[in-house]
Parts: sequence; structure tokens; C-alpha cells
Amino acid sequence: MKDKIFGVLQRVGRSFMLPIALLPVAGLLLGIGSSFTNETMLAAYGLSGVIHQGTLIYTILDIMNQCGSAIFNNLALLFAMGVAIGMAKKEKEVAALSGAIAYLVMNTAISAMINAAGGVEAMAPNTTTSMLGITTLQMGVFGGIIVGLGVAALHNRFYKTQLPQVLSFFGGTRFVPIVCTAVYLVVGIAMFYVWPVVQTGIGMLGNLVISSGYIGTWIYGLIERALIPFGLHHVFYMPFWQTAVGGTAIVDGVTVQGAQNIFFAELASKSTTVFSVEATRFMAGKFPLMIFGLPGAALAMYRTARPEKRKVVAGLLLSAALTSMLTGITEPLEFTFLFVAPAMYAVHCVYAGLSYMLMHIFNVGVGMTFSGGLIDLTLFGILQGNEKTHWIWVVIVGVFYFVLYYFTFYFMITRMNLKTPGREDDGEETKLYTRADFKEKTGVGPDTANGAKSSDATSEMILRGLGGKANLSDVDCCATRLRVTVVDPGKVNDAILRQTGASGVVHKGDGIQVIYGPQVAVIKSNLVDFMETPAADAVTIDDGKPAASQSAPTASPAPAKSKMTPETLAAHMTGTVVPMSEVKDEAFASCALGEGAAIEPSEGKLYAPADAVVDNLFDTHHAIGLVTSTGAEILLHIGIDTVKLGGKHFTPHVKTGDKVKKGDLLISFDLDAIHAEGYLCTTPLIVCNTDDYAAVKTLASGSVKAGQDFVSVE
Repeated sequence: MKDKIFGVLQRVGRSFMLPIALLPVAGLLLGIGSSFTNETMLAAYGLSGVIHQGTLIYTILDIMNQCGSAIFNNLALLFAMGVAIGMAKKEKEVAALSGAIAYLVMNTAISAMINAAGGVEAMAPNTTTSMLGITTLQMGVFGGIIVGLGVAALHNRFYKTQLPQVLSFFGGTRFVPIVCTAVYLVVGIAMFYVWPVVQTGIGMLGNLVISSGYIGTWIYGLIERALIPFGLHHVFYMPFWQTAVGGTAIVDGVTVQGAQNIFFAELASKSTTVFSVEATRFMAGKFPLMIFGLPGAALAMYRTARPEKRKVVAGLLLSAALTSMLTGITEPLEFTFLFVAPAMYAVHCVYAGLSYMLMHIFNVGVGMTFSGGLIDLTLFGILQGNEKTHWIWVVIVGVFYFVLYYFTFYFMITRMNLKTPGREDDGEETKLYTRADFKEKTGVGPDTANGAKSSDATSEMILRGLGGKANLSDVDCCATRLRVTVVDPGKVNDAILRQTGASGVVHKGDGIQVIYGPQVAVIKSNLVDFMETPAADAVTIDDGKPAASQSAPTASPAPAKSKMTPETLAAHMTGTVVPMSEVKDEAFASCALGEGAAIEPSEGKLYAPADAVVDNLFDTHHAIGLVTSTGAEILLHIGIDTVKLGGKHFTPHVKTGDKVKKGDLLISFDLDAIHAEGYLCTTPLIVCNTDDYAAVKTLASGSVKAGQDFVSVE
């Protein structure tokens, strides 16, 4: 359960990055545009005679200011779309459109409720705002996040929905914005009643944070750095930056919530004389840390490196230090000492909290987009003037931090004999570490995937066997087969695909079915993930090996049979026995997945043929894998091509990992409804590890009742 929550939080954090990535551009436009259209700033720099209203350069700068403000003013909509894109599994462009529609519908419904309640005048002070011309509740980016997460859930559930023939035009991806509109109309009405309560709670939490003073700022900075290795820092700081948790202020008569929103509203205002430190306390602490502290740590690692490796180390550390200083991207340095010495990272987190607290104490009013490098310091600190930002304290504290980091890290490296770059054992590579290295070592962090290396190797071979990435136009799977649509079937190499563990390859025009068995869902997911990496573009076709259109390789001798305990399997449903060779599916009929027998059911119930453990209940609930108490690996597949139903008409009564007894009900299904949609319900019982037995025999013919002897394995 904890792993599942952790994984969801990581996905949520990653989904925030798309709208957050827009902030540097918006900040650049706003920072330059607002600075050089502010009369106080122009007078301070002696530019009033050159830049003033009516001049071309002033007009251009004012346009930059307004364009930057437009992005910050509509962040909630951008989060609604960005989070939906980030959380959607497929068809992400549909999720984006649905997110925008749902956001507009929700706020319009809220507006109608406000009007029905007597208008803005009847609402509590500072609880309403105008968003895209719609009067709505002051929800900030929380409104966008609520929409983005909900739309993604609806999208992932319904984007493959099949409607009856008369309504089929509105099925599939077209159904997603329809259902999102209906749902978020209701959500908007509900939010009118729910959000004021939530808003009160957020306000109370914000007051608690504000009243925590310097100690609260230190704790915030420590936690923010501590969450970096797990990729959860975005989830943590977002409420402070974008909601009332980070404070509320009135700028030019408008109520603004969230630390970052307050700073940029003040930046865009021509009346700002001093930036709010209560807002920038959640941002300014990064500057001494990233511009001065981490370069000091880099110098310590260089000075403690072995003399013969210093030249190599210097190049690596100099690049990483400059990256940290200029852009605030710290991963190469932070993950290097996190990887080799977690104790150093713990000290780093404590120092990070202290940096935030010192900036708060010295009233530093410098904000940022998402980094704490020289670019942001110049735009939002130096350029604004020391009177408004007190940015000079960043340099003063920063020099102290450079010395502090240097001596602390030098002492820890030498006294604890830490294997920082240049101090590795002979034969080990001198390198800086990344998030991927930390993930591989610990098994935690964003995009954790056990066995990634081996799965990538298999995926690479599958991709080569299918003719390369450019030869694929669609990749999907059913319960047992990887289903691929290719551009040129002649490029498909059956021999290579069989080397990946495939028991057979079926060619139907430009449709290729690669038979792997019940584990195909994992194989398909790994292949899709691999295709999104740069390595997939480098996969070449092995022209020297026989392709599908060429003669097949000579079959290797069959493996020796292993001695397994004989077992009799009961009929898995009531109906008529169908020999496997007569099943109307080439993969089943050829016994590519294993031998067995099928039943044409007369009722919609699937039972356990033996005492077993549920090894795999497929997401679409039309198939289930069992491992019996004697070791027989059984696949029960309800119907032919019923994977296309997406789980419709199937009701599971067990889950993966359950222990079942012979005769237990596994899945019930609507026989008539499946037939009405044009699918056969012939249900094979397949012994997937047939090669472990000397023989698999069918014991019944004609009519059969669930529970009677059906197949024997010897």
C-alpha cells in the first residue's frame, strides 16, 4: 500500500513539471518587462529619458510584462491541462483538451452558484476572483490540480469506451470530454459548498506557517531538500508557492494567494517598493545554497581527489558547479555525495534549512521561477535593486556558505574516507552520479522499475525483431499476445522474436501477433517505455537474419520432459467441449501457448479447475492465470478477442494472489451481452507449462458440467 501511494505521489510530482517548466520563460518576460517599465527603476538607473511611455522600446517591454503576467494569472488552467497530460497513460492530447473543458465547466458552474446565492457581495471577503472572465471561487492552482487529477482518472478509465452502434461515433477518445463535462458540472456545484470549508482550513494552516517564524522557515528548507532524492519535493513546495498556505496579500487591490504568486504580482505592479519577505522566505534560501554552497562542496571533492585523478575530476566538477551556479540545477552534485555518503547529504539538508532561515532573518525579498541560480538572482534580485530585495545578503551569506561547505565536506571526506569522485578504488570509474544511479542502488525515486536493464535488453531485441521503431504504427496486447501493427511486414524477423521468449508469431497482413503468454502485459509495458528512450532510435534491423518472409530457422530439439506430479483438472465451466484444434483462433488452435481443451459455455460462470493460487488476473477481467498446488500453470481465457471489450461484461470474484479451491467461482460474465457485441465465448483451459509433462489429455467430450473431470496432466 505504501509503495502504491509513493508511486502515485511521484507521478503527481512529475505531472507538475510541465506547467512549472513554463515559469522560467514567463519569469524572464515578466522580470525584464516589469523592471524597465517601472518608473522608480528607470529613474534609479537613469533611463527615464530613453525609456518612457510612447517609445517603441517601452511598448515592447510592456508587452513582455503583460505576456509574462498572463501565464502567471492563468496558472490554474495550465495546471488543469498539464496535470491531465502528465497523469494520462495514453492519448495525452485528448486529456489536455478535456482538462481545459472541465476547468471551464467547473468554474462556470461555480459562477452560476455564486449568482444564485446573491452574487459576489453575498460571499465572504477575499473568497472570490475572476478567472478567464468567469467569477469564481479563489481556488488558485488547487482548482487546476483537482481538475487535472480527476480528468486523468476519467480519461484512463474511458478513453477506450465502446458505445452501442448507433452512438459509436461518440465512443473512444470522443467520450472523454463528454464524461468530463458532465462530471465537472457536478463537481463545480459541489465545490461551491465544499471549497469555502477547505479554504478556511488552508487559511488556518497558512496562519500557522506564518506564525512559525524563523524555525518554520528552517524546517521548510530542510524538508524540501530531504525530499529531492524521492522526487516528491514538487508535491511538498507547491502548496506554499501556489496557495494560501504560503500566505495571502493584496496587490493593487487584488487578493493574491501563494508565495510565488505574491512575488510575481508584486513584480508586475508599478507600486511595489519592497517585496514581501513573508512570501520570498519559501524561495530565497536556495540562492546561497546553489550559487555558493554546492560549488564549495565541489571544491572540497576536487581537493580530496587522488592527484592522478584530479584532472578528470576537475572537468566533471567544474561543469556541475557551473550548472548549479547559473541555473540552480543541482542533481549531478547532490546525487554524487548522496550516492557515496548519505551522511553528507543529511548535513546538506540541515545547511539548506539554515540558508532559508538566514534569508528570512535578513529580509531578503528575492523570488524565483523554479531554480536558485544566478539567472534568477540577476532578474529578480540584482535588477530590482537592493532597496526592494536586499539581495546583497545573498552574496554575504553565500561567501560564508562557500567556506562552510568546503571545510565541512573536506573534513567528512578525509576523516570518513568517503569514496567521492577521484577517490574510488583502482579499476572503478570516476564519475558523477545521477538520480538514475540512486534509483538503481536504493530502488526508490521517480520512475522506479525493478529489472530495468534486463527488460530494456529484451525490449531492444523485440523492437529489432519487429523491424525497428519506425516500422511500428501501433502497439497493444491481449491476454497472451503482443498485438502490433507494422508499416512493412517484410521487416519482421520471426527468429529474433522467438529468441525473446515468444512461443509463436502470427502474421495477418500488417498485423503481427507475438505470442508470449500471460506475462505479455509486462512485456508490452516495458516495450512501450523503451520506445520512449533515445536508445530505441538507435535500434537497427538485423538484415543478416531471416525475416518473416524468409525461410524459418531449423527447429531445435524439444527440451527434455521434467517429471511433474500428475493431476486431474476439473471442467472450468458448464457447456460443450471444443477440441483445442477447433478453437477459432490460430494461437490457441496451434497450441502455441500450451495444450489443453476448450468449452463453449452455456452459462456465464468460470470456476477454478483445481486448488491453486491466482497468479495473474488480467486488467480486462476476461482471462486469469492460475498455478495449481502441484505446479501446473493454467491459463483460462474467456472468449476470442474479448480483450477488446476492455473489461465490459466481466465481473471478477478474486484478485491476484488469492488462494482458491477447486470449484470456486473466479469470474462471472454476461454471456448474451458478449454475444450481442459479436464475440465468441469459447473458453480454452491451457496448460502453459505443457513441456513439463509427458502428456496432456482431454477426458471429456460433448456436454460437460463444471467440476467434472476434464483434463489430465501426466
